[in-house]
Amino acid sequence: MAFRKKYKQILPFKPDLLVLQECEHIDKLNDALEAMEYHQIIWHGINLNKGLAVISFNNIDIELVTDFNQDFDFVPPIKFKLEQKWVNLFAVWAMLNKTQPSKSYVGQVWAAVNYNKATLPQLSIWIGDYNSNAIWDKKRRKGNHSDVVKLFNNHDIESIYHKQFETKHGHEKPPTLYLLKKEEKPYHMDYCFFK
Repeated sequence: MAFRKKYKQILPFKPDLLVLQECEHIDKLNDALEAMEYHQIIWHGINLNKGLAVISFNNIDIELVTDFNQDFDFVPPIKFKLEQKWVNLFAVWAMLNKTQPSKSYVGQVWAAVNYNKATLPQLSIWIGDYNSNAIWDKKRRKGNHSDVVKLFNNHDIESIYHKQFETKHGHEKPPTLYLLKKEEKPYHMDYCFFK
């Protein structure tokens, strides 16, 4: 949250694309966006203080696929062009679903991946906050983290981190989150799967 106060931390990395969960609405980001010299932004959400944003730089055009299934509201499909090729980008923010518990957290990702199965053979990136890890597989019989990974792998889509560091899911060393900002509660829950 409050990305407008934190955006300077990302600038040294010179990103082409940013995927931000819990990001405030565009209207609150005006000064930050201008300072970042961004190209385009897509913001999606209900709460103006906590939505999902994808920001592009370096003249990379991004567009929201307009006919996406609202059941997967926080896994919106986006397209961008990279070296004359269109790439599918699924920005993930998996969260609690009080009305359909089976579609909470990784269940939401599992359902979204299955719904968008036709895109899996294409050039695709599935990136964001999955709120999941293989260490919690036993809590969910079908559609758990390892099921998502296997489905991706069946289509040659791999986690960049796990491939680069030759690490199995559930055995990650660096955390991507300290739950409630407590160092004694480290978890690896953010991923970038790419084909």
